[in-house]
Amino acid sequence: MADLLQAQGLWAGYGSATVLEDISFQLAEGASLALLGRNGMGKTTLLATLMGATRQTRGSLRFDGRDITGLPSHLRARAGLGWVPQERDIFASLTVEENLTVVSRPGEWNLARIYDMFPRLRERRANMGNQLSGGEQQMLAIGRALMLNPKLLLLDEPLEGLAPLIAHELLGIIAGLAREGRMAVILVEQHAHQILPIAQNAIIVERGRIVHQAASEELMQRPELLERWLGVSETEAERT
Repeated sequence: MADLLQAQGLWAGYGSATVLEDISFQLAEGASLALLGRNGMGKTTLLATLMGATRQTRGSLRFDGRDITGLPSHLRARAGLGWVPQERDIFASLTVEENLTVVSRPGEWNLARIYDMFPRLRERRANMGNQLSGGEQQMLAIGRALMLNPKLLLLDEPLEGLAPLIAHELLGIIAGLAREGRMAVILVEQHAHQILPIAQNAIIVERGRIVHQAASEELMQRPELLERWLGVSETEAERT
């Protein structure tokens, strides 16, 4: 299968600070990738760099056969990158339905399909963004990204701060999107045991560099690597 995304020698950061150093990886069309690492190691910065929201100083980035290295964020979204940031960034002064339709692009993801996936959003479609619970806001953030009909969906800590039942529900939905293979998925998550079973491959980031790349199954079978880079105990790793 052809590569959808190719990152080669990326150096990036904010202002004069460099966070990412010499990042290189590829992602095939419809593939899924778990992006792992301790807090503050550069995972979020990597997603932001893919979206054009950091200062990139070296390297190149190709998406869907096109060099997007210097492309601004809104044009990357138009090219097929959908981003669900950790802060969710929903429009508080718009209704649920307005949040979904304001950025929509033609394709298989439409209001009916989003409402089928998230029935609570249908029930609250007339509510303003700031009237939703944390879990509902996360559903809305994911639904809004899908309404772009992206070729690649970037998810930054989508389960963070959610009640266990809501987190479990969203994890199942994300797993379905990854299995479907109709678009590629990159998922940032601190807890390896939650996302390794649903992603085909994994990257571990340490201090802004990729220190390990492997099939997710290999990492699940090598708890010593999870312990070394993530501080995950062998008992926890076995839950995967």
